[in-house]
Amino acid sequence: YPFGEVHLMKDTYQTIAAPNEPVLFKEKNSKFFGYTFPISSEEEVKPIIEILKKEHPHAVHYCYAYQIGTETVVFRANDDGEPSNTAGTPIYGQIQSYGLTNILIVVVRIFGGTKLGVGGLITAYKTAAQLAIEASEIVEKTIDVFFEITFDYKNMNKVMRVIKEKQLQIVNQEMEIDAETNLPIGKIECCIRKKNAEMVFGIFENMFEIQIEKKI
Repeated sequence: YPFGEVHLMKDTYQTIAAPNEPVLFKEKNSKFFGYTFPISSEEEVKPIIEILKKEHPHAVHYCYAYQIGTETVVFRANDDGEPSNTAGTPIYGQIQSYGLTNILIVVVRIFGGTKLGVGGLITAYKTAAQLAIEASEIVEKTIDVFFEITFDYKNMNKVMRVIKEKQLQIVNQEMEIDAETNLPIGKIECCIRKKNAEMVFGIFENMFEIQIEKKI
């Protein structure tokens, strides 16, 4: 495309499949243990740090960085007592460098008696974070849109046909009795990858006696 603009709607993101086996980086007798964890909310961070404190009771610093989200991103970098920007920021830099999200990286430092200086600390935390990522399995996931389809029971087959054709994933389904008509009503919650959502939405919106709404 030599002219004009091409807008690609990105609907995938990179994250890690599972927590890694901890990696160890040594520098002047200081030990830096690098951990990665897949997370989906900030509430998960504190309990993980608490577990690592129990695992390494002699450590002096539990520095970390995380990023959560796809279109809207939440991130934090924590130096945990190290000089400002020498630990959390280099760890977060590695999350960005590998293009990851929904990830927490913690680097636990056990002091070895020799100060490393600002440059030494930045390199050590960056390297421990990098090694931890490299020890993890990176996976690509789709950004999904969730929506709920409501329909009279007699239209069940029509709805299910579209769900099957478009390979929608059913998250939840239930039947209830309409208080006014005394007839059964179906509700199905589905999810679909973002790039196909508008098209699928349009199909259901144009179907008679079927309501569809996006779940927030």
